[in-house]
Amino acid sequence: MFAISLYLALTLGLGIYAARRVKNATDYVNASRGLPLYMSIATVFATWFGSETVLGAPAVFIEEGLGGIVADPFGATLCLVLVGLFFARPLYRLKLLTLADFYKQRYGRGIELTVAMAICISYLGWVAAQISAMGLVFHLLAPAYISVAGGMVFGTALVLTYTLLGGMWSVALTDTLQMAIIMVGLVCIAVFLGQLAGGPQTVLASATAAGHLGNFWPAPTLAGILGFVGALVTLGLGSIPQQDIFQRATAAKNEDIAARGAILGGGLYFIFALIPLFIMCAALVIDPALVAQHLSADSQYILPQLILTHTPLWVQILFFGALLSAIMSTAAATLLAPSVTLAENILRPLLPPLTPAQLLKLIRVTVLVFAAGVLLFALNSGLSIFEMVENAYKVTLVAAFVPLVAGLYWRRANRLGAWLSIILGVGTWLTLEALAPAGICPPQLAGLFAAMLGMLAGGYAQPSVSPQSPAISR
Repeated sequence: MFAISLYLALTLGLGIYAARRVKNATDYVNASRGLPLYMSIATVFATWFGSETVLGAPAVFIEEGLGGIVADPFGATLCLVLVGLFFARPLYRLKLLTLADFYKQRYGRGIELTVAMAICISYLGWVAAQISAMGLVFHLLAPAYISVAGGMVFGTALVLTYTLLGGMWSVALTDTLQMAIIMVGLVCIAVFLGQLAGGPQTVLASATAAGHLGNFWPAPTLAGILGFVGALVTLGLGSIPQQDIFQRATAAKNEDIAARGAILGGGLYFIFALIPLFIMCAALVIDPALVAQHLSADSQYILPQLILTHTPLWVQILFFGALLSAIMSTAAATLLAPSVTLAENILRPLLPPLTPAQLLKLIRVTVLVFAAGVLLFALNSGLSIFEMVENAYKVTLVAAFVPLVAGLYWRRANRLGAWLSIILGVGTWLTLEALAPAGICPPQLAGLFAAMLGMLAGGYAQPSVSPQSPAISR
């Protein structure tokens, strides 16, 4: 526990040190648009490598195989690659503070407000997942002193402190440290547990025999194919219109770094997201009884309990250090992103004109309030970590993705099309969630199709009166 405490103190100190660079809202939100390539990669990787990657996805994988984790890491990696290829450069050129500012520029205030609310709502599940995971980890490290709820409160206070002070600069510097710890820690743990299980060949042979590696592709039926596509696009497309990925692109020194940072960060994410899956397969060989016990109770405890039960102290330090790095880096990013959107796109237009100092103060107050709200949500949510993250992106998939793509790349995109896209997309999704959540077509995929039809109908119903996108005009 001493080593973990020392690491937490180092992270907090680094985050507070970074706060010295913050002079205005641009410094706070986009790190003065000054991140070099290695820091851009680190912020992408560390933001996405969260609790669901280490605890959530392996737990689902052991129960459902590769077919159960189509959304993450496969969909998540798809998102980052697509951002690097098609979105980072045009969005970087706009020099906007938030992604919702794009919707205002392209479609007007009404669409901006609607999308901003959708983005903020979508972050509830993602941030809550990280808070829940911090509670679990701190409880495991000190079960006699810290309850799961107490761990949630402590973890939130820790991340909130340096995020509140330093914003994106604190997130970027701590992400760089945390990425290194995640990489080194997971590789060492995988090697140790692989040898303990009899070698990687034994682990992979066991996983193959159990059927964990052979059910990635869907059954050749309409329901199977649509279910697979729905899971893939929920994160693969639904996480593109998000403030956190926009911040990472616009915080880079130039648009080339923004694009390469997303692609390289996504590639690293996919490679290292496979390591917890290997560790889970090793757990099945090392202690099948422990796996069976927690599968019937809470499968998210399997890896932490395996580490505590079967490894020496140095491996435990590496595992929990890597796990806390993953959780804290994602928690900081997902706490900052919606708070900035809430302050800039929802609250600021309702207030008198603000000076740069007043805007910075407003953003910081919003970070504090949003953190308290998400903590309450996490304390009362009964969903698993993986479910909270996967559900988070459905709202932006049906409400924000189509207007973003059309606004960047289709000349006919207009305000009417955006409204029809949002209304039909969200309406179809919510209706099917209520009436046929387990139907042939996943509700969020049907909502995406409806959103596309809405944009097409609006685009052809009247000529575009919206400002032309820089992606088109250049």
